[in-house]
Amino acid sequence: MKHRTNILLACALMMATALGAAAQKQFTLEDLNFGGTNYRNMVPQNRNIVWMGDKPLHVNSDSCWVIDTKTAREKLLFTRDQIAAWAGVEKVKNLTWLSFPDPAKPQAIVMTDSSRILVDVKAHKPVWVQSTKGEGSVKKWHETSRATAFVRDHNLWVKDAQGNEHQVTTDGSEKIVYAQSVHRNEFGIDGGIFWNNAGDKVAFYRMDQSMVTDYPLIDVPEPTDSTKYIATPAPETYPMAGQTSHLVTVGIYDMASGNVTYINAGDPTDRYFTNIAWSPNDKYIYMFELNRRQNDCALMRYNAATGQFAGQLYREIHPKYVEPQHPIVFLPWDDEAFVMQSEKDGYNHLYLHDSDGNQLRQLTQGNWVVMNMLGFDASTKSIVYTSNEANPLQQNVYSVNVATGERHRIDEGGKGWHSASLSPSGKWLIDYYQEPDVPRNIAIVNTATGAATRYFTAPDPWEGYTVPTYESGSIKAADGTTDLYYRMVKPADFDPSKKYPTVVYVYGGPHAHNVDARWHYCSRSWETYMAQRGYVLFILDNRGSANRGRDFENATFHKLGQVEMSDQMCGVEFLKTQEYVDTTRLGVHGWSYGGFMTISLMTNYPDVFKVGVAGGPVIDWKWYEVMYGERYMGTPKSNPEGYALTSLIPKAKDLKGRLQIIIGLNDPTVVPQHAYSFLKACIAAGTQPDFFVYPGQGHNMAGHQSVHLHERITRYFDDYLMNAK
Repeated sequence: MKHRTNILLACALMMATALGAAAQKQFTLEDLNFGGTNYRNMVPQNRNIVWMGDKPLHVNSDSCWVIDTKTAREKLLFTRDQIAAWAGVEKVKNLTWLSFPDPAKPQAIVMTDSSRILVDVKAHKPVWVQSTKGEGSVKKWHETSRATAFVRDHNLWVKDAQGNEHQVTTDGSEKIVYAQSVHRNEFGIDGGIFWNNAGDKVAFYRMDQSMVTDYPLIDVPEPTDSTKYIATPAPETYPMAGQTSHLVTVGIYDMASGNVTYINAGDPTDRYFTNIAWSPNDKYIYMFELNRRQNDCALMRYNAATGQFAGQLYREIHPKYVEPQHPIVFLPWDDEAFVMQSEKDGYNHLYLHDSDGNQLRQLTQGNWVVMNMLGFDASTKSIVYTSNEANPLQQNVYSVNVATGERHRIDEGGKGWHSASLSPSGKWLIDYYQEPDVPRNIAIVNTATGAATRYFTAPDPWEGYTVPTYESGSIKAADGTTDLYYRMVKPADFDPSKKYPTVVYVYGGPHAHNVDARWHYCSRSWETYMAQRGYVLFILDNRGSANRGRDFENATFHKLGQVEMSDQMCGVEFLKTQEYVDTTRLGVHGWSYGGFMTISLMTNYPDVFKVGVAGGPVIDWKWYEVMYGERYMGTPKSNPEGYALTSLIPKAKDLKGRLQIIIGLNDPTVVPQHAYSFLKACIAAGTQPDFFVYPGQGHNMAGHQSVHLHERITRYFDDYLMNAK
């Protein structure tokens, strides 16, 4: 009788387990893809926090709460309707863009459809109003002078606090570009307007593209548009490697005199100007200047009144390349000293210099990377920054005392991937972080003591779904010594005795990485979708990827794809040791640089990879843009062997497996010539890739078309890998 009872109990447990599993929901691409209809509900919840002096404020679209730094309790400060009434208008825009420009005053900038208004949230009244009518989308407002610099009809304009407009330039056009990013956003450039500290002078970029060849992109009419029949030209000014590039100069507009002065940096031909900064007294402009080879970088100083050269403060030369990414920053308590970031010792670190450029001391040091400088804690005279000192997969928040060099970690928990927002004084820190099993936590940290108060813990948005397993580990690179980190995603019902088709997802290029200590080890949601369908996913950060130091990244110099492939094949050898990996069903997928890597692996190892999907792939680096391409490959003339070695055109004949190439018809980054030329080579060689194009789309598919894209990618693997015979 007892034995029969145990059998019945076991059966009941099995039925309960089965029913529980059946109750778990399955993911769709509408859930997982950023263009999906349910995607917003599937990402970890967050809190938008802005600073009013040292007070953190939680702001959503319609309300603003003040957060107590000791208890983390919230108290309603105002609603959207209330601040609109205080501003004297019927409606203001979404409050998520709210800001408090002066740390000493409780005054918020809010926007309407036609104005920006400074509102005193204690006195409940408007302080200042400025019309925004006629301003273009490129603009920058200054919190002290309340002046706005903006671009209208290709030209730079400046509007003072009283609303008086001044046209600064007159010859702007599609070819003469003012006050916008130059050098195709390389070297950390983001925008082209640089206000001085007082807000009465503004530096700006001028880029002459008239000598640069246009690439002939086209716009295809919408099929429902009965007024348009023929596709129209949409040319992209695109300087390819080794070809004539644009000319950049830097101007300064003085609001008081109305004069424009151009920096006298000499002949701008084949030179790059980046990371513009002002001295605390506004007398000088600083910028890094590089030669076209990008192996000789100098920090230059110019007189802001005359534009004349005022000295070279620093110079860095490297046989491969030097890549400045950050402007210098002066200490808020010492106008005669600034902080500079450099990789000159092999890792990005902070250096203290005097105002004449003499190095006073190296502030951080070690075989790890400073990721971002967040600001200063003036009370302790410390710098607050993020780095991966604790672990190559982590990002943590630290402070370093400028005088003593003493470092302290000041985030909550210590594990995972921490991003942060520092209060204006540096006294408080909002620590946003994830861990592999933590969707998101937010803490308020006292930077002086490191004491942290948990403010928010996000619930698991995937609760109730059948979730795959996410793992991380390391293998050795092809050099036999370097550690490489991987992520593996396995089906929720993973059975080690079964054989699974496996897809290698790859990017592999500089300035990016795929694996870190964020939620699910930073897994892309498409990997979850594929694991749900019965695949194993493998992702490896090879040499050449980011956050591991200069030598790790520039190991690929002048031979892009070769070291990366060797490392990825070490990953394949690791997969072969896993009994559950079906090595007869290996696939590979990547986008952009990853598309280049996908076709490289498919054609260099045609008997290893059965199926590949390459999105927006680079095919030959001579067709890629000057700044990025020449940094890593030189020019076709200076490095003919490297260009010949890395070109995929001769490899078209070696394609054996099923390869799908996908591009956006209007891709301005990896222009369609890459894919078209490879297709032409395949036709000549008699090989048979598949091809799909998204009309009207650029380098990545926007909106709901991304759902369509990932369904297409998935179907291709289902058809030719999952169901392969």
